[in-house]
Amino acid sequence: MQNPAPVVLAPPAGAAPAATAPVLSARHVWVLALLTLFWGLNWPIMKAAVSEMPPLTFRALSLLGGLPCLALALKLLRVPFRVPRAEWRRIGALSVTNMLVWHVCLILALPHLSSGRAAILGYTMPVFSALWGRFVFDERLTLRQGLGVAAAGIAVLLLLWHEFTRLSGAPLAAGAVLVAALVWGLGTQQLRRTPTAVATLAISFWMTAITTVVLCGLALAFEPLPRQLPSRATLGAIVYNAVLVFGYCHAAWFYLARTLTPVASSTSVMLIPVLGIVSGAWWLGERLHWQDGAAITLILLSIAAVLLPARRP
Repeated sequence: MQNPAPVVLAPPAGAAPAATAPVLSARHVWVLALLTLFWGLNWPIMKAAVSEMPPLTFRALSLLGGLPCLALALKLLRVPFRVPRAEWRRIGALSVTNMLVWHVCLILALPHLSSGRAAILGYTMPVFSALWGRFVFDERLTLRQGLGVAAAGIAVLLLLWHEFTRLSGAPLAAGAVLVAALVWGLGTQQLRRTPTAVATLAISFWMTAITTVVLCGLALAFEPLPRQLPSRATLGAIVYNAVLVFGYCHAAWFYLARTLTPVASSTSVMLIPVLGIVSGAWWLGERLHWQDGAAITLILLSIAAVLLPARRP
């Protein structure tokens, strides 16, 4: 994925950007397709891995493997690593809302939830992102964008239809994922609105580096050191997360979040929990229901409403 030229994408201070239709290029489509595939298949992969390995340790090892992949991408694309001193506070704040809270809350909750339904809870993010934009950043949504967000919210409720009784038995885990989605929604808005001349891939690298340091510290502080090598399947899960999730997906997501409107970028990834449910049913034997099919239809309508350009008179 070629890194876009550094550009200030935020509006002037105090101004609220208009909810204009996103310009969806062929590059966006390919980046989004691979992102959906890799992130969607990762939910049952993570679930299987944390059944064998302590969750924070698994996430820390995945981050440690992903950081060299991002560094290699910066070298090959000749993107500078250097960040001006004035930008570090912004990158640190973006790391908290876009990565740190998400990864800590999600990986601690995942052992207590099914993989598909954890994905659904996590991808309530577009609804939270739209609410952050409307009530905090005074973002005015078009009618189509509002309908798209509403359709995504209804789809999430349908996908959770058979899980409310199960979630009641793990309220802390479900709440942790919802908190992660809430904070990630705020991060999506901030990522688009934060003015910076640092290249997107460099931002991705340093946010990943900050998250890696924190996750390694948490794993060492709260989990015992592994006494034996993990199984081949768990090693494969670590490599998958290192190369495809942290080496590609996060950089791809930050590219989408900085080049599309917050509503468009957040809604565009709504197929990921659908793929998470289907792959979880195929791999882990999690049962599907008719509500899942109805939700898939609503999600497709939601993505079309937000991403497809409006007709011109």
